This record gives sequence, C-alpha cells and structure tokens, in this order.
Amino acid sequence: MKPRLVIVAADFHKKISEEMIRCAKKAAQKRGMEVIDVVKVSGVFDIHLPLQRALARNDVDCAIVLGSVVQGETSHDEIIAYTTAQKVAELSLKYDKPVGYGISGPRMTVAQARQRAKQFAEKSVETVSRML
Repeated sequence: MKPRLVIVAADFHKKISEEMIRCAKKAAQKRGMEVIDVVKVSGVFDIHLPLQRALARNDVDCAIVLGSVVQGETSHDEIIAYTTAQKVAELSLKYDKPVGYGISGPRMTVAQARQRAKQFAEKSVETVSRML
C-alpha cells in the first residue's frame, strides 16, 4: 500500500503556495506516495489545528506543511515561524507520524520565498518519505 500523505498549506501568498502544492504533489508521486487531502489555511500560524486533525486520522501515514513567512516591518515573522515550527514538531511526536516542514522563513522577502518554493516543497516530501 502506498504511504498516504496530507498536505496542509498556508496560502497567504497564494502564488507561492500553489507552486509549493504542485511541486509537493509531483514529488510525492515520484516517491510512490498518495496525496489523500490538501487543506488550505489562511496563514502559517493557522496550520496547527488542521494538521492535528489530519494526523489523528487512521487513514493518514504522514503529512507536510507548506507556506512562507515573509519579513515585515516588525519581528512578527520570527514569532510566527518559531511558534509554528515548535508546534508542528510537537504534533508529529504526539501522533508518532512524520511531518515534513516545508515552511520557508523567517526574515526573507517575497522574492526569496518564490525562489525557495520548489526546494522547500520537495524537501518536505523527501523528509517524510525517508522517515516512514
């Protein structure tokens, strides 16, 4: 049976997230994984609850989270990125299921996020594939 993967993606930067989702689906297919659900949320900080719900499902073997945290005028991007990374790791351990972290940032521009979209998406799929 193919490993079953859920993608949870923040689409605050819609063009970037759509590229990430597309690349992740392609990478999953190449690795013999089945994407059984794609959940889109408004921003990176909103990933936690849908990720928790996905990991609690019996038909889910692993998940990836995708998005980009772009620097603004304050340190808000750092708070969002660090809090999200911590919570994603906690949920992975709680449910004993691998979660690939495909969220770029903090402290980057939109242009940098665009440049890194494919790499972060593909690496997150590679990560869960290797951990299964």
